[in-house]
Amino acid sequence: MDISCHSFIRMARLAEPLMTEGGTLLAMSYHGANKVVPNYNLMGPVKAALESAVRYLAYELGDKHIRVHAVSPGPLKTRAASGLKGFDVLLTEAVERAPIGELVDIDDVGLTAAYLTTPFARRLTGTTTYVDGGLSIMA
Repeated sequence: MDISCHSFIRMARLAEPLMTEGGTLLAMSYHGANKVVPNYNLMGPVKAALESAVRYLAYELGDKHIRVHAVSPGPLKTRAASGLKGFDVLLTEAVERAPIGELVDIDDVGLTAAYLTTPFARRLTGTTTYVDGGLSIMA
């Protein structure tokens, strides 16, 4: 909770005085914030708290033109994720179940994050944006 949620709140408080002309804060979440993902364990409630913090920070910082978002990618092939029990199964199921039928990669996540920081997203705040090929819409 300290690393994944409280640190984001502390970072926002420290960044706020530096963002005199507005800006965007981004946090990384995961679908396990809203649905039970086997083997994700304690991180599910932690990511749920992070997404709630994003909404509250968006409210608190909005009048300073600071936008706040969570980005929630689907399963990514990263070194950290490869240590999760059953991660290979999670990747296979993501490809099979996602409407787009492909895994997302870090470039997809980076492009979405870049978009959220541009004027094209200037009226968006407090959202969780899923970058998962549509996996999160599936039952």
